[in-house]
Amino acid sequence: MRQAGMTAMNNETRLREDICRFGRSLFERGLTPGSSGNISVKLDDDGWLVTPTNASLGFLDPARLSRLDRRGRLVSGDAPTKEVPLHTALYDTRGSARAIVHLHSTHSVALSMLPEVDPRAALPPMTAYYLMKCGATALVPYYRPGDPAVADAIKGLAGKYSSVLLANHGPVVAGDTLEAAVFATEELEETAKLYLLLRGMNPRYLSPEQVTDLVKVFGVTLPEHGDGH
Repeated sequence: MRQAGMTAMNNETRLREDICRFGRSLFERGLTPGSSGNISVKLDDDGWLVTPTNASLGFLDPARLSRLDRRGRLVSGDAPTKEVPLHTALYDTRGSARAIVHLHSTHSVALSMLPEVDPRAALPPMTAYYLMKCGATALVPYYRPGDPAVADAIKGLAGKYSSVLLANHGPVVAGDTLEAAVFATEELEETAKLYLLLRGMNPRYLSPEQVTDLVKVFGVTLPEHGDGH
């Protein structure tokens, strides 16, 4: 029991450091300005760590991260981000999720404001790595930051998407590790940038056959192909 407790403590210490390290990297590269954006990670006891409210991802303190219990109640640290309902809904509906990244990255926000965007697939199949990292990306309507109604919108997706755009707000992406969630969020941002650069130029997207090949070879799961996990 003592060894298991020490292991859990060591894991939590590492995750605290990882959140701060990835947060700083995202901030320094201009992917989420000011005090925007938030990150959370599930812990071994089903509690989770989340970045505090009004905190810049570039200047996080591992000791001051908000620690929540499995019901989302604050156990220690600073007051959590107002986006806790958003994170909770994604964890509740997507069982494989162990980490969530929400940013205000410029190109993803811009994409979320375009009238032609399909809510079931905010981006077309532009590159193999977008599909491999993100699958398909859903678009949900605008809600003010922290509005509990956003949780209902996320739950309405029934766990089929790990990658979601909040209209006029930004991306929220889940992963089975923090690194996977960060990398997928970055891939979404770069693909949104590509879409905006090529808008109106009739670019060549991946064909249905090429998408099917990715599904078969790399186990890519899409709402129309996979089981939603």
